[in-house]
Amino acid sequence: MKRRDFYMAGFGALMFFDTLTQVSFKLSSSHAGVFLPEFSWLLKVFLNPWVWGAVIGYLGSFVAWMTLLKRAPVGPAFAVSHLDVVTVLIISVAYLGEKLSALQVVGALCIMLGIVFLSLSKENKNDEQDNRQS
Repeated sequence: MKRRDFYMAGFGALMFFDTLTQVSFKLSSSHAGVFLPEFSWLLKVFLNPWVWGAVIGYLGSFVAWMTLLKRAPVGPAFAVSHLDVVTVLIISVAYLGEKLSALQVVGALCIMLGIVFLSLSKENKNDEQDNRQS
C-alpha cells in the first residue's frame, strides 16, 4: 500500500470513528433524559445503542490514531484529527436539525484551510528533500 493511500485510509477511519463518537454522544444524551441518581436511569443509559456507538467510536479512534502515529508525521496527523469537528457540524445540521452560524462556517473553513496548507507545506518539504538527494 502506498504511503498516500495509507494516510487517506487511516485519516478516513479516524474521522469516521471520531464522528461516530461525537454524534453517538449527542444522540445518547438526547435519549437519556434528565439525570436521575437511580439504577433505572443507569440501565436506560447503558441499554441505549448510541452509548455503545460512542464506545465503538472511541475504540476505533484509538486504534486508528495509534496506527497513524506509527507512520504519519505528527503535525499533519494532529491537524487532520480535528476534521471531525467539521463532519460533526455537517451531520448536526443535515440530520439533527441544528442551525449553522456564520462563526461556525468560518471556523470549519479555517480548519480545512489549515489542513490544506499544512499538507502542501509537507509535500513541498518532501520534494525539496528528494531534490537534494538526487
